[in-house]
Amino acid sequence: MEKVKCLIIGAGPAGYAAAIYAARAGLHPVMYTGPQPGGQLMITNDVENYPGYPDGRNGPDMMEDFKKQALRFETDIRNEMITRVDFTGPVHKVWTEGGNMVEAHTVIIATGASAKWLGIPGEDRLQNLGVSACAVCDGFFFRKQEVAIVGGGDTAAEESTYLAKICKTVHLLVRRDEMRASKIMQERVLNTPNLVVHWNTSPEEVIGVDGVTGVRIRNNKTQESLILPVTGFFVAIGHKPNTDIFDGWLDRDESGYLVAAQPGRTFTKIPGVFVSGDAQDKIYRQAVTAAGTGCMAALDAERYLVEKGV
Repeated sequence: MEKVKCLIIGAGPAGYAAAIYAARAGLHPVMYTGPQPGGQLMITNDVENYPGYPDGRNGPDMMEDFKKQALRFETDIRNEMITRVDFTGPVHKVWTEGGNMVEAHTVIIATGASAKWLGIPGEDRLQNLGVSACAVCDGFFFRKQEVAIVGGGDTAAEESTYLAKICKTVHLLVRRDEMRASKIMQERVLNTPNLVVHWNTSPEEVIGVDGVTGVRIRNNKTQESLILPVTGFFVAIGHKPNTDIFDGWLDRDESGYLVAAQPGRTFTKIPGVFVSGDAQDKIYRQAVTAAGTGCMAALDAERYLVEKGV
């Protein structure tokens, strides 16, 4: 059995930022990376909105930079998953996929969230080549171009109106005859001149070889299909937070996002357990905001340990 001061679950921007701050505070953090070290940035091609990278940075390369910085301060990074937790005692227990049990005085959760995909032909193959799940992240690359976005909720409404500010034409594909978005968001969509709503429409295939050249769509009522000539295809049908292993231990909202004990803070109802990144953020979902909450969680963990005299 192993006992550590600070254990970090997840290795995206939040996890690495937490590791850097915790390591510099002398907490000797141990990080378990999970199944996708680097998080969603590992499927992001060019990152141009993260401060400190004036020429932009490839997503995986940026995460390698984060990792090197964490290693510089002697973070113990382990490429393994945490499969079970027990937060009953003052010292918390976690189990790895290899069956090892680790005790930790503090646990920082940075497991992130995963975008939901449609599973249609071409979608996976053309990710980073015109297919994206984040308009705010990637919309800039399609300025003055024609793009399509699928979804009917507030996220799709918000991202489609965002794209309409920089793109020539935005085709919003709504699979039903109405949107789930709030009334005010629907009004914004319908009042945006270069935003074309396709009701009762489902995407069937993303077309292209080295990049997106179109999307095949089908009208769900008439069954007629056609190809929209677009260079970008955005999926805005939601995200799933990677928080299932904390069910029953920590508060989660109706979508599964972890809920902090106080707004704007990282501590939870379990003393010594802190939340950060997209596992608890369903609003901003940006690398820079995730890193910020990772910093906050590490600072909160340090203060907790000082108060406990650990």
